[in-house]
Amino acid sequence: MIPDDNPSRKLTVANPDAPGTQYISLVGNTYGMLITGEQTDGRYCLIDMRVPDGGGPPPHRHDFEEMFTILEGEIEFTFRGEKYTVGAGSTINIPANAPHNFRNISGRPARMLCMCTPAGQDEYFLRIGDAVAGKDAPPPQLTQDELAERRRRAVELAPAYRSVFL
Repeated sequence: MIPDDNPSRKLTVANPDAPGTQYISLVGNTYGMLITGEQTDGRYCLIDMRVPDGGGPPPHRHDFEEMFTILEGEIEFTFRGEKYTVGAGSTINIPANAPHNFRNISGRPARMLCMCTPAGQDEYFLRIGDAVAGKDAPPPQLTQDELAERRRRAVELAPAYRSVFL
C-alpha cells in the first residue's frame, strides 16, 4: 500500500537558465543546484556540473549513491583505483562507500548532471563553495589563504555530510 499524495509537495521544473538557480564555484568547477533536497523531501538532489579542462575533485568517498550523466565532453572516473573514460550520452553510477574521483580530460569544458541519493551533497556544496552569478560566471580569484580556508572547511564539514577525503 502506498501513502496518500502529499499536496504540500510541489512540482519542480529544473532549468539551468531559470532565475533563482543557485550556482557555486568549487575547486574551479561551477555547480548549479537544479533540484535540492529541500524540494525532494531529502530523497535526492540534482546538480548541473560544469567542469573546466583538467578540473575535478580530489579522491573521496561517501555513504550515498552518486550518478553522473555526461552531457558534453569526456570525463575520466577513477573508481576503486581503476580508470574509466565516459563520454557524452553515457551515465555512470558510483555505489555508496566506493573510493572515486573524476577529471575532465576533454581538452575543453565538460558538463554533466549529478544525482545524489539521498540528498545532502547540494547542502554541502553550498556550505563550502563560493556563490557565483551564473553558469558562465568565472570562478572567484582566491588568495592562497582563502584557498586553504576552503580546503579546511571542506574537510571539517565532510563528516557531517557523510563524506571523507582520501
